[in-house]
Amino acid sequence: MIDPRFVFLGALLSLAGSTRYAWLTWRGRTQPNRVTWFLWALAPAVGFAAQVDEGVGLPAVLTASIALGPALIFAASWTNAGAYWRVRRADLACGAVSLVALWLWLALDQPVAAVMAAVVADLVAGLPTVWKAWVFPETEHWAVYALGGGNGVIALLSLERWTVAGAAFPLYIAVLGTGVALVVTLRAPAGRLVGG
Repeated sequence: MIDPRFVFLGALLSLAGSTRYAWLTWRGRTQPNRVTWFLWALAPAVGFAAQVDEGVGLPAVLTASIALGPALIFAASWTNAGAYWRVRRADLACGAVSLVALWLWLALDQPVAAVMAAVVADLVAGLPTVWKAWVFPETEHWAVYALGGGNGVIALLSLERWTVAGAAFPLYIAVLGTGVALVVTLRAPAGRLVGG
């Protein structure tokens, strides 16, 4: 275990990646999927509330930071007409499933169930962007995902005790962030990697 205050470093890393992505979106160099980024702001907000309810402590800072970053990106997507990805029916279906998973938290009012619902909601909300990163990696930027994944690793390492409520979301973020960063980096055509 590392000092729990390291979660603030993780949060800063995540916010740095999100700020860079928002800047690139504003400039029209990345094209976020609005369904994904809206729900990526909403689902962690639910997870954060559940973690606070469960008394997780400082590792919940990870979850709060990954709610704020996507909110910045979602807002930036409205500033440039060419800076967003066209929403498809599949995206809306993923969004609907994600919202149902979030609704479960409200219906169950159980902290562990809420964190698991937030993970499912976040994952399903992210499927359109994972698909887009695989097929059109040049519309994405690797850093937001890599730094978010690093945030997840730091949060995991700072856990004083391992519980489902405390570990599920950071573990998921570490795996998703690392995976998407690798997809974007390895699949982008030579010379087309956004932001280098």
